[in-house]
Amino acid sequence: MALKLIIGNKNYSSWSMRPWIAMKVAKIPFEETVVSLNAPNFKDVLGPVSGTGKVPTLIDGDVRVWESLAILEYLAEKFPNARLWPADSAARALARAVSNEMHAGFLPLRRHMPMNLSRPVIKREPTPEAAANVKRIETMWSDCRARYGRKADGPFLFGMFGAADAMYAPVVARLHTYGVDVSAATKSYIDAVMALPAWQEWHAAALKETWVLAEDEVDWPTVHRV
Repeated sequence: MALKLIIGNKNYSSWSMRPWIAMKVAKIPFEETVVSLNAPNFKDVLGPVSGTGKVPTLIDGDVRVWESLAILEYLAEKFPNARLWPADSAARALARAVSNEMHAGFLPLRRHMPMNLSRPVIKREPTPEAAANVKRIETMWSDCRARYGRKADGPFLFGMFGAADAMYAPVVARLHTYGVDVSAATKSYIDAVMALPAWQEWHAAALKETWVLAEDEVDWPTVHRV
């Protein structure tokens, strides 16, 4: 029986993007169901399968897993050959730490720069709090790459693309969409993530969506579209 992943709008749902892109890059087969975050039947669809009534939710037979990081952990156990976490224990510990930091924090950045892949690149100056988030993220990315990233393995945080990169994929989208000034090393990492076929597939689908969520349109009532 194929895995099933219930996700929200590809244009806006940062939480949904994380397990989706990880599964695509790892070539883990699954069926997807997209439910708009503002759909009238959203709770009816998610309530029976998600403890929180939110996306994303993974269905594997009788198993139900919600929360993006929990889904990644489940997938890492079920598909060890996918190598979603680094094999080295020290690297794996760091990957889990930075992933949990993303899962639990950076609210100023999230709120000031919501994911909106259909918005053209228009610079938006970060608030001091969001700027501090960006600085922390850049420091983490640089540290992971310096300590464990190997060019031979790939251009991502721990060499090959893994769970930690999936957790930060929506941040890549935010930094790009809002034209945030970043270092050359950060820009190189952003380019590498956005060059992934999985990223391109998600992005193309996001551009085809017609749903508009006012709370995620920072230029509201103007809605900019590429």
